[in-house]
Amino acid sequence: MTELPDLVPAELRQSWVDRGWCPNSDLYTLFHAGVAAHPERPAVIDDDGPCDYAALDDLALRWAGVLLDAGLGIGDIIGIQLPNGRHAVAAELGVAAIGAVALPFPVDRGQPDTLSLLGRSGARAHVAGGPRPDPPASRAALAPANLGDPVPRHRLPAHIDYRCAARILVSSGSEAEPKMIAYSHQAMAGGRGNYLRALHTSPDPMRNLVLVPLSSSFGSLGVVTLTAGGTLLVRSSFAADTALRTITEHRPTILFAVPTMLRRMAECPAAAGENLRSLARVVSSGAALPAATADACMARFGRPVTNVYGSADGVNCHTGNLGRTGPAPVGCVGRPDPAVAEIRIVDAAGEPVPAGQDGEICALGPMTPMCYLNSPELNARYRLSGGWVRTGDRGVLDAAGRLHVLSRIKQVIIRGGENISPAEIERQLGAHPAIAEVACVPVLDPDLGERVCACVAFRPRADPLGLAALNGFLRHDRGMSQRKLPEFLLVLPELPLGPTGKICRRTLTRLAAGQASVRCH
Repeated sequence: MTELPDLVPAELRQSWVDRGWCPNSDLYTLFHAGVAAHPERPAVIDDDGPCDYAALDDLALRWAGVLLDAGLGIGDIIGIQLPNGRHAVAAELGVAAIGAVALPFPVDRGQPDTLSLLGRSGARAHVAGGPRPDPPASRAALAPANLGDPVPRHRLPAHIDYRCAARILVSSGSEAEPKMIAYSHQAMAGGRGNYLRALHTSPDPMRNLVLVPLSSSFGSLGVVTLTAGGTLLVRSSFAADTALRTITEHRPTILFAVPTMLRRMAECPAAAGENLRSLARVVSSGAALPAATADACMARFGRPVTNVYGSADGVNCHTGNLGRTGPAPVGCVGRPDPAVAEIRIVDAAGEPVPAGQDGEICALGPMTPMCYLNSPELNARYRLSGGWVRTGDRGVLDAAGRLHVLSRIKQVIIRGGENISPAEIERQLGAHPAIAEVACVPVLDPDLGERVCACVAFRPRADPLGLAALNGFLRHDRGMSQRKLPEFLLVLPELPLGPTGKICRRTLTRLAAGQASVRCH
């Protein structure tokens, strides 16, 4: 069993329970309370239609049975790689029911990413619906086809500690490999649950349309919706017209999407009979919200977009608590909610600075994760004393207590809400025998926010290659997923260097914006 220490002091966690900010119960028990209270209420509405609480519980217990029969149990980490739908939700609930730890990640991860995540996490099983890498003998390979009868309730653990890990969130940021962050049952149902409840203002049960992958950090609110007694609406893939039709047909109250999705929906022509009036809130997260996208959504949906600043590392702040009828001030991402995550700004030494002074954004609250999985170096880098999380972002708290995000300290390219690590692409492209130097920088894009430009210098006497050939190498020789491939290529005799002798990314970003001319479709 992998050790997952909680870097937040136990007495602080307990104080949040005492204040009613965190439940003293595990995720499956919270969900099952909803099954008992409203078994016929729709739990998940996916491509196959509605699935009520009783039916979803039956499916979750079938997954629990498969996992128990495979010898899995409390504390075991289980990778889940399923598309959005009832099976993805039920598998995660089944993992929670046996006291194991879910490690969901997207279905389009390339084989190297998949093997790395499973190997680095020490996962004892891999649940997937499609082709899977050959597992080692110590790891079970499971699929929906393996499901049998629901497990008898007496085979489930009599007690699951709500303070223990429930889910590992996977983050692709500035690191060469994705970070894996452990969240407890109470951080998921408490902190993340409080964020959801703050967005939901109706006395009726919430109906959340989640267009992002449930396996993402943003999409982790899917199972949390069910612990709060709500209905989760998902689609296996995104298309603007399908998403709009889902709103008309199934009447969600909150829409969750990344800015690129929202812009495409806002620009999609209205179909006959379209009705979007059920939406009480439109929520954007996963990337910076462009003003033009916010304006287009206001015109299409008739309400301002709630802009969320958050990350898998344990920070959350949103503009829904500003009480405005129009867009929030530029750069403002709302007031921190202590029931979710308190925010402070610190200097380079980690010491708090006064209001109005900029520094690094740090967070601590009921949604704060336990630790980074198997990464003492990340815990040392990103966690401060008392459990505070360093975000790697620069910001300021104004005199009114509102958070303004100024810039990203960590290097990351955000393409349509997906975080892409330049370091990972550079490492893989650098393995090509024709390439002497490589650096990847963002190119601004009105559709996706940012696209990746690969800046390369070829070796002497090597035949220069085009973008299609380089992407073919990344895809087929290096196993990189399609979503990470560069879309622009900038070829230079040599890459420019800064005063310290390092490659000057600022210069490359400027050159890429003006000269990147080769695009791979």
